Amino acid sequence: MPRAGFCSCWGRRVLPLLMAYVCYLLLGATIFQLLEKQAEAQSRDRFQFEKLRFLENYTCLDPRALEQFVQVIMEAWVKGVNPKGNSTNPSNWDFGSRYGNLAPSTEAGQVFCVFYALVGIPLNVIFLNHLGTGLRSHLATLDRESLSPSQLLQILGLALFLTLGTLVILIFPPMVFSHVEGWSLGEGFYFAFITLSTIGFGDYVIGMDPSKHYISVYRSLAAIWILLGLAWLALVFPLGPLLLHRCSQLWLLSRGLSLKEGGAPETNGPPRPQKIPISA
Repeated sequence: MPRAGFCSCWGRRVLPLLMAYVCYLLLGATIFQLLEKQAEAQSRDRFQFEKLRFLENYTCLDPRALEQFVQVIMEAWVKGVNPKGNSTNPSNWDFGSRYGNLAPSTEAGQVFCVFYALVGIPLNVIFLNHLGTGLRSHLATLDRESLSPSQLLQILGLALFLTLGTLVILIFPPMVFSHVEGWSLGEGFYFAFITLSTIGFGDYVIGMDPSKHYISVYRSLAAIWILLGLAWLALVFPLGPLLLHRCSQLWLLSRGLSLKEGGAPETNGPPRPQKIPISA
C-alpha cells in the first residue's frame, strides 16, 4: 500500500512537472531553430562566397594554404587572441583581464581549473548568500510584524532602495558598455542579462577590440559589477514578493480597509472540537 501511494503521488505531482519541462525544452528548441537557422545558413554561404572570391583575386594562393591560415585564426580566437587589426593584443592573463570567453588551453591549466572550480563554486555561492543576508535579516521584520501606518516610510525606503539599485546595477552599466564598445542599447542589455543570469554565451565580450583604447581597470570594474549584480539579484528575488505583498496591504489600508474584514475572527490556533458528553 505505501508503494502504491508513492506511485500515485509521483504520478500526480512529478509527471505533470516533467511533461511541462519537456514541452518547455521542445518549445525553446523550435523557436530558436526558426529564428537562427536561416541566419546561420546565410552566414555560412557568405563565408564560402568571400573565400572563393579571395582565391580568385589572389591566384597565387594555394587553397590548402588558405585553409591552414583559417585554422590558425580559429585557434587564436579560441585562445582569446583577437586576430582583427594590426595592433598587438594585450595579455589576457594579467590580473586585470581574467574575464570574458577566456579558457585555459594548456593541460596543466585545465587540471588546475577543475580543482580550483571544485572549491570556488561552493565558495562563490556561500559568499553571495551571505552578502545579502544582512539586509534580508534587517528587512525580515516587515514579514513578521503586523502592518501599521508607521511602516510606510520603511516600505517606501525599501522601494526606493530597490529602484536605485536596479538603475545602478541593471540599467546604467549596459548603457556604459554600449557607449564604450560601440554596441546598440539592445546589445548592451542583452550582454548584461546573459552575464548576470550566468548563461554566459561569450558572444559579447567587453574590452576585446584592439582598435579601442580601454582604461587599465576597465575589465576589472566589469568583474566587480558582475559580483555586485549577482549579489543584488540574490537579494531582490526574495524581497520582491515581500515588497509587493506589503504594498498591497498599504493600498488596502489607504482605502480604509482591514485585512481581517470579511474573514474569520482571529484565533490563537485552529478551532478545537467541542466535547460531547456520553451518557452511560
